Amino acid sequence: MGITDCHVHINPLWEMRPEVRAKMHTGGPAAEIDRFLKEPKAFLEYLDRCSVERAVLVNYVSPDVIGYTERTNPFVLDFCRSNPERLIPVGSVLPTHKEPGLELRRLHALGLKGVKIHPPHQLFAPNAYRDGLSGLREIYATAEELAMPVIFHTGTSTFPGARNRYAEPLLIEDVAIDFPKLTIVLAHGGRPLWMEQAMFLVRRFPNVFLEVSSIPPRRLLDYFPELARIGDRVLFGSDWPGPGVEDIRENLAQFQALPLPNELIERILTVTPERVFPRSAPSVDIAPA
Repeated sequence: MGITDCHVHINPLWEMRPEVRAKMHTGGPAAEIDRFLKEPKAFLEYLDRCSVERAVLVNYVSPDVIGYTERTNPFVLDFCRSNPERLIPVGSVLPTHKEPGLELRRLHALGLKGVKIHPPHQLFAPNAYRDGLSGLREIYATAEELAMPVIFHTGTSTFPGARNRYAEPLLIEDVAIDFPKLTIVLAHGGRPLWMEQAMFLVRRFPNVFLEVSSIPPRRLLDYFPELARIGDRVLFGSDWPGPGVEDIRENLAQFQALPLPNELIERILTVTPERVFPRSAPSVDIAPA
């Protein structure tokens, strides 16, 4: 098993609002992002240089804040068809869609492997189904049935128009209770305000995983001093080319240099991603033994 970067942004940047794209990293390898979008082979060669075998390409619909429309789903599906063994497509369906569950089933049949919920950019709380947003319940129930992991953005966003009150991890507690077989990934670990909430959720619920993208690896153990206690449910991610993330290779090297047991680092980089984003559909519950 090779290394999986569980949070990479290969997105249709031509849909992104100019003021939002201005906050992305533009130096180093990110200077080639437009070529990568047109040439999947070039992006795969970049992953090779970074010693990364697989990448989870996180896409989502956010017309009002980021600019991404429903066309982001066919974009990531088409991109990942260039090498489905290495590229894992993640997309989203808004709960206001006419038939969100049916649409998610259609996307799953086309190859979508995961669902992204970005509350600050999609402008609803993760548990808004309890307040009448019934389409969100339909999305979770469908993802649970299809064994599709749901990746939640947790933690602040500084992009223009983001509503950070929706980003608090504890709002996902309802989801973990109401959908106990749903695989839940807490992207960014609640950074920088809610790390303790994220840790609490992972320790309480066996279906919740911590993903550490966009947290400077050198500071990871400052934020999560008890990371080893939940080592079986931690995922490595870079968030490249997001703000402050210059290079996947450098991000990975800093993570590998952490004073953690080699076995734990290997588990976070290779073993746990295979459970959450398996190469074939899981046949058993993925909760840790």
